[in-house]
Amino acid sequence: MLSTCFQIGMGLTGFGVFFLFFGMILFFDKALLAIGNVLFVAGLAFVIGLERTFRFFFQKHKMKATGFFLGGVFVVLIGWPLIGMIFEIYGFFLLFRGFFPVVVGFIRRVPVLGSLLNLPGIRSVSHHIFSNIYFKPTEYVFYAFYF
Repeated sequence: MLSTCFQIGMGLTGFGVFFLFFGMILFFDKALLAIGNVLFVAGLAFVIGLERTFRFFFQKHKMKATGFFLGGVFVVLIGWPLIGMIFEIYGFFLLFRGFFPVVVGFIRRVPVLGSLLNLPGIRSVSHHIFSNIYFKPTEYVFYAFYF
């Protein structure tokens, strides 16, 4: 049985992702993006706990990623949604880069999505990018934001 805090956290995180996606669909609506950011971070804290959330975000080797992610949240909250989302996405990729190989491995086992990921061109690209656990998105995507 799942605990009540975990269930609430999953609901908050799900609504946060929904509001973020919906805010991007509606041309970066700053109110929806702000609500999505607050719900996502609150849901993450409910799912893994406050102490573990704090330890995850404020590890010494993740300070740059945390700065970009939380800075992007702040920039969205003050009213510049496009710039804030660019910072957030970059920080998100830096924070969660260790989880991407696990996610790709899981998706490869899903019936329809797995067959798409196993197509010859897509398989070689996804294997090249996501096979390294120290995935650096700056090498592949964000040349303009490399500091």
